[in-house]
Amino acid sequence: MKSTIKTLVAAATIALIAPLASAQSASTLQELLNQVKKDRVSEARVNAQREAEFRSDRADKQALLRRAQAQLKAEEDRGDRLAAQFAANEQTLIDKEVELDQATGDLGEMFGVVRQASADAYGRISTSIVSAQYTGREEFLAEMSQDSKGLPNINELEELWYALQTEMTASGEVVKFSAEVIDLDGGKTTQEVLRVGTFNLFGDQGYLIYDDENKQIQPLGRQPDGFQVATTQDLRDATSGVVPTFVDPSRGAILGLLKQKATMSERYHAGGPVGYTITAMLAIGLLIGLYKIVTLSAVGAKMNAQAKNIDNPSDKNPLGRILKVYADNKTADTESLELKLDEAILRELPRIEFGINLIKIFAAIAPLLGLLGTVLGMIETFQQITLFGTGDPRIMAGSISMALVTTAQGIIAALPLILMHSIVAGRSKSIVHVLDEQTAGFIATHAESESK
Repeated sequence: MKSTIKTLVAAATIALIAPLASAQSASTLQELLNQVKKDRVSEARVNAQREAEFRSDRADKQALLRRAQAQLKAEEDRGDRLAAQFAANEQTLIDKEVELDQATGDLGEMFGVVRQASADAYGRISTSIVSAQYTGREEFLAEMSQDSKGLPNINELEELWYALQTEMTASGEVVKFSAEVIDLDGGKTTQEVLRVGTFNLFGDQGYLIYDDENKQIQPLGRQPDGFQVATTQDLRDATSGVVPTFVDPSRGAILGLLKQKATMSERYHAGGPVGYTITAMLAIGLLIGLYKIVTLSAVGAKMNAQAKNIDNPSDKNPLGRILKVYADNKTADTESLELKLDEAILRELPRIEFGINLIKIFAAIAPLLGLLGTVLGMIETFQQITLFGTGDPRIMAGSISMALVTTAQGIIAALPLILMHSIVAGRSKSIVHVLDEQTAGFIATHAESESK
C-alpha cells in the first residue's frame, strides 16, 4: 500500500513538471502544440503501464491477504486443540493423584513417621560421641529428615534402621580408637581415645568432649578433681576385668557444670583481705605451736635425763637450775627453801609458756575475723542490690562468696589452732608439774632432815 502511494505521488509530480519543461523548450505555438500531443501519447502509454502495475500489485496483495487469513485460521484451530489437550492433561493429573493416594493408603502416614524418626535420629546422632568414631553418619539422616514429595525406598529405610542399630549397639560398648584431638592451645595430636558407650570420651588429658559443630574432639576446658581423672587413666590402661570410673550419664551436661565449679584456689581467694589475714594468723600460730612442741620436747628429754642424775645439776634445763637453787640453800630453813624454790619455778615459767597464749589468742580472733568478713560481704551485697537490683544474681555472687568463705576460713583456722594450743599447753603443764613435784620432794626431804 505504501509503495503504491509513493508511485502515485511520483507520477503526479512528473505530470506537472513535464509540461512545464516542454513549454520552456518550445519557441512557437505550433511547436508547443506538437509537443503537447507528443507528450499526451507518451503519457497515455505511461499511465497504461502504471495501471497494469497497480493491478498486478493488487492481485499480489490479495493473495498475501488470503494466505495470512489461512494461517490465522490454522493457528486458531491449533490453539483450540492445545487448550483441549491441556484440560485433558489437568484431568489426567487429578486422576493420577487420586490413584496415588488410593495406592499409597496407610503408607503415606508411615513415611511421615519415617521422616519424623529420621529427624529425631539426626538430632541425637549428630551430637553423639559415637559420631567421633563413625564420621559422616548424619548426612544421610539430614537428607531423610527433609520434607519432600518423594517417598523413601527400601534402601533408605534400611540405612535408617542401620544407623539406629549402630547407635544402640555403640551405647553398650567400651572401645578404643585412634582419633585426632585438638588441644586447648590449638595444636593437634593423634592419640588413642577410649569411648564409654554414648556417655564419655577419655584421652591422655583426661575427659574429652565432642564438638558436633566443628566435628572435633577436644579436652574438657577444666578437668574434674584429680581422683576422678585418675580413674579414667586406670580404665584406659586396663585390658580386662572391672575397673571403677566416673561416667557422666547426662552425656556431658554434668561435665559442663563442673567447668563452672569454683576450684579450691578460687574459693580461697574469694575471701579477700580478711581471708588472707586469717591464713597468716593460722600459719603463724601453727609455726609457734610446732616450735613450742619441739622446744618443750627437748626440755622434757633433758629434764628426764637430769632426774636420773640429780647429783650433777646442769644449767641447760629447768630441773637442773632448780637443783642448783636447792643445793645452794640446803642450810636455810624449810620456809625459806620453799620460797627460794617457788621463785626459781616462777623464773622458769615465762620460758616454758612463751607463745602459748599467742596461739590461744589467734584461735579466738580467727572466727571473729571470719564474722567480720561476713559482715563486710553482706554490706557489699546490699550496696550492689541498691545499685543494680536483684535481676542478675551473678552481680552479688562475689560479695556473697566473701561473706560465706571468710566465716568458713575463720572456723577452719580456729580448729587446728585450738588443737595446737591444747597440745602445747599440755606439754608445758607436764613440765611445770614435774618441776612442782621435784620441788615438793626437795622440801619434804629438807623438812625431814630438820626434824631429826
